Amino acid sequence: MEEVDCVVIGAGVVGLATARALALQGREVMVLEAASAIGTGTSSRNSEVIHAGIYYPQGSLKARLCVEGKQLLYAYCEERGIGHSRCGKLIVATSAAQVVQLQAIIEKAAANGVHDLVLLTRDEARALEPALECMAAVHSPGTGIVDSHALMLSMQGDLENAGGMVAFNSPLAHAVFSQTGAVLTTVDGTCLNANTVVNAAGLNAPLLAGKFEGLPAEFVPVSHYAKGNYFTLAGRSPFGRLIYPVPEAAGLGVHLTIDLGGQAKFGPDVQWVESADDLVVDAARGEAFYAEVRKYWPALADGALQPGYAGIRPKLHGPGEPAGDFVIQGSLDHGVRGLVNLFGIESPGLTSCMAIARCVSEMLQNRH
Repeated sequence: MEEVDCVVIGAGVVGLATARALALQGREVMVLEAASAIGTGTSSRNSEVIHAGIYYPQGSLKARLCVEGKQLLYAYCEERGIGHSRCGKLIVATSAAQVVQLQAIIEKAAANGVHDLVLLTRDEARALEPALECMAAVHSPGTGIVDSHALMLSMQGDLENAGGMVAFNSPLAHAVFSQTGAVLTTVDGTCLNANTVVNAAGLNAPLLAGKFEGLPAEFVPVSHYAKGNYFTLAGRSPFGRLIYPVPEAAGLGVHLTIDLGGQAKFGPDVQWVESADDLVVDAARGEAFYAEVRKYWPALADGALQPGYAGIRPKLHGPGEPAGDFVIQGSLDHGVRGLVNLFGIESPGLTSCMAIARCVSEMLQNRH
């Protein structure tokens, strides 16, 4: 049986950031990844937005780690030359009721430590984005976009330079936890004896935790899958900033984001599904997109939206239930030595990845 100090399950952006942080502490780290490449799950199926930390409840992990993670992520990208842009975004009100909500958004952001938001009149917003239609808007200059794959490649490189490794095509079959450590068995029969295990398997984290012998069942949450469909814009985008409607219950509404090449896409919507593998975009859903987008961009032409891709949010709440927070669950929570479970790491997980990694590494360092 092979001995390894730390095993991180999952080579998405959060798993790689965590493995990197542990390796930079001088610990021996192996990442087990079920797929044949890094970041093939949620990490490659999102809008690549660096969020400012605006919407989340004060005191929540999402609020704290998003604001902290944003600063860490921008600094890391600047240091390493990773493609990113502080392009900013406009949160737009298209009705009188939504105008009232804008001030509440500014106040919630300030409570989270985000103090750079500016309330704009319709004319001020249109001066920034002439194609925009709204009654008022909030400008968030700290919001940006990032090349998520380049980010993950850089983190993988840091991990490997620090002596760590990623084992691909290595799905975990079973794990047994005791006071002396953990014995992990992969599907191909490989056995590892580890002192520390971080479950960063994203959508599959609860499913894997259910296979952890020694972890009480009450500490394994039920997964809910909120599919988000994206549609791409045929032709050039008239916008240089991200455009978001006022948030809705299950997500941030059908917003416009751009990538580093200027390509615009719209989404995600919210479609509750039964399977994490339900990733086909139904072209018929695009009809609803036109109505939503035209609230802030009336000039959107018929036929301009093409089915793009879909992602699944790993939610811990179902339809109609209050939104959940990140869950970073350690031995002080569940009593299992050396185990950290990361559950419900949906948006703003990409923005928060380095802050989550710091949180986990400090938690384990204090217990190591």
